[in-house]
Amino acid sequence: MLIDRMAKALSGLLIFMGVLHFVAPKPFDGIIPKEIPGDPRQLTYASGAAEIGIGAALLPTRTRRGAAAAAAALMIAVFPANLNTVRLVADRSPAVKTVAWARLPLQIPLIAAAITVWRKSPGTGAD
Repeated sequence: MLIDRMAKALSGLLIFMGVLHFVAPKPFDGIIPKEIPGDPRQLTYASGAAEIGIGAALLPTRTRRGAAAAAAALMIAVFPANLNTVRLVADRSPAVKTVAWARLPLQIPLIAAAITVWRKSPGTGAD
């Protein structure tokens, strides 16, 4: 059950990160690009709630397929914040810059995993 394990791993990551948005929102507020309209704290909370909800929906097989599609879309949607992090740490230490740059390609396997779960999960019965 590779797909089941992938779904659970994505779920755990999303729920953990979503909770972190509420427990320690300030770092998330700071990486939201200024070009994105809206209050950064509200956007932090909205993305955290989305991560928790999608993560929870990845667990039951009945909602997994739609949740996996939503997970891939969410990871693509938050990419500008990760890209903005690179811009924000341009004058920081090499270690901080390395971490910021490393996050960018790391999203590719996460998005690929979400797409794989979406493709390999059974439909909801509506198909």
